[in-house]
Amino acid sequence: VYLGGPRFQTDPAELYREMRRDHGAVAPVVLDGDVPAWLVLGYRELHQVTGDPVLFSRDSDLWNQWDRIPADWPLLPMIGRKQQSILYTVGERHRERAGVISDALESVDPFELKGHAERFADELIDGLCGKGACDIVGEYAMLLPLRVLARIYGFSDEQGPGLVTAMNDMINGREGALEGQRHLGESMYGLLAAKRAAPGPDVASRMLAAGTGFTLDEIAQDLMVMLAAGHQPTADWIGNSLRLMLTDDRFAASLAGGRHSVGEAMNEVLWEDTPTQNVAGRWASRDTHLGGRRIGRGDLVLLGLAAANSDPQVRTDSGALTGGNNAFFSFGHGEHRCPFPAQEIAEVIARTGIEVLLDRLPDVDLAVPADALARRPSPWLRGLTELPVSYTPTPALGADR
Repeated sequence: VYLGGPRFQTDPAELYREMRRDHGAVAPVVLDGDVPAWLVLGYRELHQVTGDPVLFSRDSDLWNQWDRIPADWPLLPMIGRKQQSILYTVGERHRERAGVISDALESVDPFELKGHAERFADELIDGLCGKGACDIVGEYAMLLPLRVLARIYGFSDEQGPGLVTAMNDMINGREGALEGQRHLGESMYGLLAAKRAAPGPDVASRMLAAGTGFTLDEIAQDLMVMLAAGHQPTADWIGNSLRLMLTDDRFAASLAGGRHSVGEAMNEVLWEDTPTQNVAGRWASRDTHLGGRRIGRGDLVLLGLAAANSDPQVRTDSGALTGGNNAFFSFGHGEHRCPFPAQEIAEVIARTGIEVLLDRLPDVDLAVPADALARRPSPWLRGLTELPVSYTPTPALGADR
């Protein structure tokens, strides 16, 4: 099965069902350039892979396909070789770096975080509320998370918009991608130089202070990974949750100012429409078996988070609200999962963004038929290309905020 193409844009859930029917819990797939890999579709099998970092390693040097990977392979930024970030660090070194990241994020004051999220959300809506119509994804959801993250990491508010543009250019992968990557890298090294000279109460300063034994490159790479991992999935969490609330009658109360179902919608999205669909990857450190398949030493194993979340072997509530059940794989699992403090930060940003929008634009409604909404054609991240809405124009808060 080719892991790409328009079906990831139209109905990936049905594609995963077909793959599970035809291949079982572990499916053979090919990536761009006919590069082979395994996609783990089963909940239990994904738990096994992510819970055994020795057998299924994050060390990409193990890959048995490097001799056929060209230098311009489009997935290199995602899989990468000899990267210095925590994504591809294993063993005790990984645990040390993960501890530094978790401690730095855990020290973020939750009340300050919510205050920053509210302020930036209000500023963005101030620019939209008088128009009567906008694209919630492009003009709001894709701008908010990185503005908040940049602030708590130690960037000035003036740097925020440029970082948003650079990050979104990188994610889009078009003509501005390399320039976006350059801007992000230069900004991060500039931030670390400034914080070495004058530390502050921010994530970058805390990582520098705790990172004895870590190089400046390692800290910079980890901060850039944290920014990227915190921005796009959170933006898609906002967009996917608002889409659900605007198209599903079960969540109509939220649009009238209720708060209870905001959390329910966000939780359901993590089960049914998770922003991170598939993750690359793990590499088998020796020959093994998984889900009835023989996995060879050095084979690439991709984590099918969305497919595992819908595995009928563990899901008996199809179509039902998931309530407070948090056993989804949307943040990963095992020692390489998204750090818990990062999950909490993402949830505060996403929930605050949704609640502020509903408070400010209480009669917001879809401006197009629900079936006209389109998704990005990515097998990795699932989000809307746009979410056009209309509402009664209202005055900006401005100086009254």
